[in-house]
Amino acid sequence: MNSERECFVYIQMPRSLEVVTCGRYALSPLPGGGGVGRFVYGRSYRSRPDAVAIDPIHLPISPRTYETGKLGGIFGPLRDASPDAWGRLVIQRVLGRQDLDEVDYLLESPEDRAGALFFGRGVAPPASVRKYNRVLQLEELRETARLIEAGGSTEQLRDQVRHVLDPTTSMGGARPKNNVEDETGLWVAKFPARGDKWNNAAVEAAMLRLAARCDIRVPEIRIERLGDESVLLLQRFDRKKVDGGYHRHRMVSALTMLDAEDSPTDMTNWSYLLLADELRRWSSRAPDDRAELFRRVAFNALISNNDDHPRNHAVVAAGEDWRLAPAYDLVPNPQLGKQERSLALVCGHYGRVACRENLVSAAPRLGLTPEDAGRVIDQVADVIGRYWRVEVFAHGGTEADCASIAPAFLHAGFDYPAGAL
Repeated sequence: MNSERECFVYIQMPRSLEVVTCGRYALSPLPGGGGVGRFVYGRSYRSRPDAVAIDPIHLPISPRTYETGKLGGIFGPLRDASPDAWGRLVIQRVLGRQDLDEVDYLLESPEDRAGALFFGRGVAPPASVRKYNRVLQLEELRETARLIEAGGSTEQLRDQVRHVLDPTTSMGGARPKNNVEDETGLWVAKFPARGDKWNNAAVEAAMLRLAARCDIRVPEIRIERLGDESVLLLQRFDRKKVDGGYHRHRMVSALTMLDAEDSPTDMTNWSYLLLADELRRWSSRAPDDRAELFRRVAFNALISNNDDHPRNHAVVAAGEDWRLAPAYDLVPNPQLGKQERSLALVCGHYGRVACRENLVSAAPRLGLTPEDAGRVIDQVADVIGRYWRVEVFAHGGTEADCASIAPAFLHAGFDYPAGAL
């Protein structure tokens, strides 16, 4: 059995550039895999009048030592600040190792991680040294991403990745990406991936703008062209550019809010109904956020977005108050010849079935009457039907792209009774 690993947890204080040590995390591996994680807030941090919890529900500020066996022994808010699938691949390629544990990923990832947390080996946080890549470097970043996707050797990658492609953190996703900066702030650049069947940047940008037309909050976006390829840039909504740097907002995923496991083989608590209940505890504007969550459920159902797993939803806190974060990772999944569609989260009394009857059945849990829910669904469906092609073309998509994704929209089975298909 391996010995216990540990690291210190630092936090950038709300609306401040001050970074302080807030606690210590330790991971004790278990035979056969997994581990037991322990976290304790530091005494000096607990004594601060402005101290904020990294998770006010599951890890409120107290002198106790918290323990968990979920997620392999890593606490939700720490896992949310750890690299996503792409970031982990980059770290593995750079180090030439496959035997990394959660502490390795926390320590090896850079400062551009999601949220306000940092990690290190020292009691005191180190000085910030991060210099972000510029938007002008997109071509170089894209070529490095290609090398990683192709499985380039450690020797080929080490210097190049260290120089231009630090592992980006995102709540979810395995697409090649990197953080880039311009005069307006920090952006996530999402590159084309091997095996893409359509212009993914144009389609995802179109879905985000389509969602905005449906009164769903989304990040600022733009498309950059690299020769014949498109790169999607999404402005970081957990950052605010200020003189001297960036304010960092705390951010946790719905997976953390739901206290759920991160595996499609254990989808216990993967539920919009439970997420709506949690928003009543987390959000400072719970009625507004629960109503918007219903719009997102309807939107996902009507574009066949079944990648709506709990890491693709989050709450964010610029100060003390938490709010539902803007929507992200909205992607259609055309399913030819299949009438019944499902979402990743339970969306009504009939489970995950993406149909009108099931969505309306969930309305009371999200603070709506069935009549109001029906009107929202009709409004969202109308916007999607009128504008999805318009938005795809507006963001550089082609007729071929539209033909590829057309079966995802307003599928006939949506209005069938639940369980009829």
